[in-house]
Amino acid sequence: MNIRPYLFQFFCLWFLFINTNKAAAFQTSSPEEIHVWEMQELIFEAENTYDNFYTDVKVWVDLKGPGFSKRIYGFWDGDNIFRVRLVATAPGEWEWTSGSTSEDSGLNQKSGKFTAVKWTEQEKQENPNRRGFVRATPNGHALQYADGTPYFMVGDTWLAGSTWRLPFRSASTSDEYSPGPGIGFEDALNYRRNQGFNSVSMIAAFPNWEADNNPSTYADENGIFVRNAWEKFGYDVASDEGIDASGGESYWGTFTAKNMRDEYGNLPFSMSAEYKGVSNFNNINPEYFQSLDKKMQYMSKEGFVPLLETIRRDAGPSWNAYFNFNESFARYVQYLISRYGAQNFLFSGIHLDWIPEDFSLTAEQFNEALTYHLNTYGPPPFGQLHTSLIDRSTYTTFGHGEEVPWLDMHSVGNKPRDHGFYGAMDTLFHLEPPYPAINFEPYYTGWDHEINKPGGETPIANSDRDNYFARAQMYGSVLSGGLAGHVHGTAAYDITTTGEPAGARPQIWDALKYESGNQMQHLRSFMLSEGDRYQQLKPGHQHLHPHKSETSKLRGLDGWTLMIVTPEKDFSLLYFENKAVLPEISGLKKNTSYTFTWFNPRNGEWLEATVLKSDRKGNLKLPGFPDGSNPSSKDWAAKILQKQ
Repeated sequence: MNIRPYLFQFFCLWFLFINTNKAAAFQTSSPEEIHVWEMQELIFEAENTYDNFYTDVKVWVDLKGPGFSKRIYGFWDGDNIFRVRLVATAPGEWEWTSGSTSEDSGLNQKSGKFTAVKWTEQEKQENPNRRGFVRATPNGHALQYADGTPYFMVGDTWLAGSTWRLPFRSASTSDEYSPGPGIGFEDALNYRRNQGFNSVSMIAAFPNWEADNNPSTYADENGIFVRNAWEKFGYDVASDEGIDASGGESYWGTFTAKNMRDEYGNLPFSMSAEYKGVSNFNNINPEYFQSLDKKMQYMSKEGFVPLLETIRRDAGPSWNAYFNFNESFARYVQYLISRYGAQNFLFSGIHLDWIPEDFSLTAEQFNEALTYHLNTYGPPPFGQLHTSLIDRSTYTTFGHGEEVPWLDMHSVGNKPRDHGFYGAMDTLFHLEPPYPAINFEPYYTGWDHEINKPGGETPIANSDRDNYFARAQMYGSVLSGGLAGHVHGTAAYDITTTGEPAGARPQIWDALKYESGNQMQHLRSFMLSEGDRYQQLKPGHQHLHPHKSETSKLRGLDGWTLMIVTPEKDFSLLYFENKAVLPEISGLKKNTSYTFTWFNPRNGEWLEATVLKSDRKGNLKLPGFPDGSNPSSKDWAAKILQKQ
């Protein structure tokens, strides 16, 4: 007879009894089974009644353990329930004591203890999240798990994946699954995992978005823009006179907005009774986030480290006009950190893909609100990095260091989707102190849009040229200093789904099958071909002669060569765009033998290595391109290693 389940039940009853309260019970396992970096949950039931549980009371536990002593805030989860989610960051004995801003006997002065144990190496291999939460490497330029294992982000763009558009089915999927209509969240995640992905980017909530009688972009009767949403193609809300219902403010025209509820029809906030079409940002809906819980926890179980963003910037104008923005937005930011901060994820304080005057707040306003959050609640207690998806560069938009104290990971993105990214990335690499950097919004395969045209060109979706543009951004961004990894641009980021016409963006099941997504795994293999040594590489375009062809344009993605090299000049990685001219390399060790190996970024194959020797000045002449052309007729990558 297996008595283990009965022992567990007895422990839970005993635990509740000795604490003489209805809360404070671990929901997952007994103390003997608690592992480091595994989310645990404490539940508290308020004895008092509050007009607004979300705004009227803050709940926390003070958590202490080996090398750790911090306040962990909880969150309201409906009715009179508050939850505090936490992890043990090291093996050993842990203890906690609860508190709140209210004299509430159900919330205050509860306490408990537990023991945390290590995972075995085999268990870590089964799920890398057991290695601990992702953080910056010691040199500040790349990412690693808490145990020092490299984490190179291989991400995908599912911005609306938090909603009903990619439904969580609590159903199994298979490795043989091919994306098609009716796709579920588990199907899509497993498909990408088998292609080597370890992250997806999602926006947590889309306030004010609804398929209604208003266009995707519109202002209310007070002239405040309510949204600048993605259009729902095929659902035109133009007036009988054919007037653009957006007042000419949007190139989306008169299509209404995509609705962004959860699988059960829940909105992230209730709607304001006073301001038509505007969310009541002081009245959150926990049921919506309970749906998101399932997806976040599933990703954690599958070894993914998602990028979770607060909102898209278009909710800012109405939020700021009708509410105390700093206070209210900071509360929402903390709600997400409290709800998901005991999981391995990267956090984006704002999806700031564009900063139009009418339907966004300024970067200064978002910076002020996020700094207010930091000063009020502190950083994520378990050390997750805080960044922002951005238009161009987080540095040019926000600044660095004390100018933007909440930000500790930089990014480039959205515009320009061409060579213009690479200088911005190089700048980020050389900032002091150094932060990890990444391209969150590169070229999007299959997207027909004016900002997605390198050199003014729009290739056929999933054509060789289309996939090449995505591939050039992969290697170009990383070899310009974006050592944190790369996020793939999937054009169906809005998750256009069954029953909706695709419009300018493809259906999600088609976009997932584009070859550029499959080629992301080759980038990771290339970068980690020498283990964690890639973390020491530095941009070295000054060593390339020439680094671009005479006909190459800044606004295109042809003709450039990228190089990244260790300070010791014993290891280098290179990428040659289509139409690149074979360069000579300078600045290497003098009279030194190196192995040179071509890498095919289209299929991930390494060609046979050759031995080359630098001259007395440290210059190195490269062998010809594998296809025999010069300029190259295809893109190639290569590795140079000092011969032992």
